[in-house]
Amino acid sequence: MNFYRNLILAALILTFGVVSLGAYVRLSDAGLGCPDWPGCYGKITPTHAADAINAELAVSPQGPVSHAKAWKEMVHRYFAGTLGLLVLAITVLAWRWRRETAGGPGLPTVLLALIVYQALLGMWTVTLVLKPLVVSGHLLGGMATLSLLLWLWLRERGQSSHAYFARVDHMRGTVAVGLVLVVAQIALGGWVSTNYAALACTDFPLCQGVWVPPMDFEHSFTLHRELGETAAGDLLPQTALTAIHWVHRVMALIVTLYLGWLAIRLLRTPGYVCFGMAVGGLLILQVVLGISNVIFSLPLALAVAHNAGAALLLASMVWLNYRVRRR
Repeated sequence: MNFYRNLILAALILTFGVVSLGAYVRLSDAGLGCPDWPGCYGKITPTHAADAINAELAVSPQGPVSHAKAWKEMVHRYFAGTLGLLVLAITVLAWRWRRETAGGPGLPTVLLALIVYQALLGMWTVTLVLKPLVVSGHLLGGMATLSLLLWLWLRERGQSSHAYFARVDHMRGTVAVGLVLVVAQIALGGWVSTNYAALACTDFPLCQGVWVPPMDFEHSFTLHRELGETAAGDLLPQTALTAIHWVHRVMALIVTLYLGWLAIRLLRTPGYVCFGMAVGGLLILQVVLGISNVIFSLPLALAVAHNAGAALLLASMVWLNYRVRRR
């Protein structure tokens, strides 16, 4: 069973890499680096598609297609494809060794279905030209894959019998609420990113020089629309982008206060000090990265780090929820 557990761990680590790489592709505007799927202009690598890319560059030198963007997009697809094969292998082994595994093949099967759905979302991201709902769904699917793989690895890893954790049954609801808040904030962050609203407010803590700027909530959270457009096909107003950014900030404040309070409680609970340090440390890191992205006008490295930090904070909350329930 060590091989099975190690395979899950490898898939978990690769998932974190795929999520971070996906953020890098999106934030560097390389999402349409190859405008078809799964290949690049029908070829297996951008090198084989060089003629098609050069022809596109001749028509639109500043367009979404370039050799560098094509490679970014395809490397992400290669990593995602490898992850899909790993999850397939995990599912096959889970069914083959279903009597030896800790929880049976149910969760691996759900993971495999999620990977298939993620592949479809990846295809639709390209074919539907970065539609915000699809791109945001793809991001959340990646985070869900990370969370389920972590839960599966923790389940198969088990727990040392001599480890001591205080009884915290009364905190189950508390840590579950923390997880829900983190997921909600990640969803809002994804909506900010996929709508290119990260710089709708370029100052902090104010937004456009005031606490509550003019905002358009009617169009900001309409899900079924094209990128940069309202549901009616008109140009999405700047006030809608401001509303998206502002709501993400308000939610960040709520999450910071709640998780900060939770981290302090964990630091005072025997056996959960490490969880308190992890949640508190990652929370501080996310706040610093979020503010820095605004102050320094969204540098690519900081923006990618903010996405990776969100994945790590989510993982810490998933681990905490697992520990509280499986003590």
